Amino acid sequence: MRIATAVLATIGVAVAGYLTWVHYAGLEPFCVGGGGGCERVQSSEYAALFGIPVAVLGLGGYLALLATLALPEELSRMAAGFVALTGAAFSLYLTYVEIAEIQAICQWCVVSAVLMLALAGVSGARLSSPAPSA
Repeated sequence: MRIATAVLATIGVAVAGYLTWVHYAGLEPFCVGGGGGCERVQSSEYAALFGIPVAVLGLGGYLALLATLALPEELSRMAAGFVALTGAAFSLYLTYVEIAEIQAICQWCVVSAVLMLALAGVSGARLSSPAPSA
């Protein structure tokens, strides 16, 4: 489960890192099929929370999940569970906002949400499994 966490969080760092770079470089994110959904989402009023771009928050969340792997096992499991469940809840909220408020879908955001939901599942499995013996 630790390897799954590392792989999923590393992919998340790549996705959120790309969106962070796009934001600060002032570029339009690449979207398959065009249509401007990614640009609409990334330039919406919901793209920042208290002035911090949501992509930066996601990047921080994925990096925090990677950092939990350096902690002792029990603390690692609890910290990863907290970060992943919080991230998954926030991702679900942002997905709702994309659909209901912005009425556009960002493919990168969907990938990030799926990754964070998978990380929540992996973290939940880690929490519910017996701790490895020392």
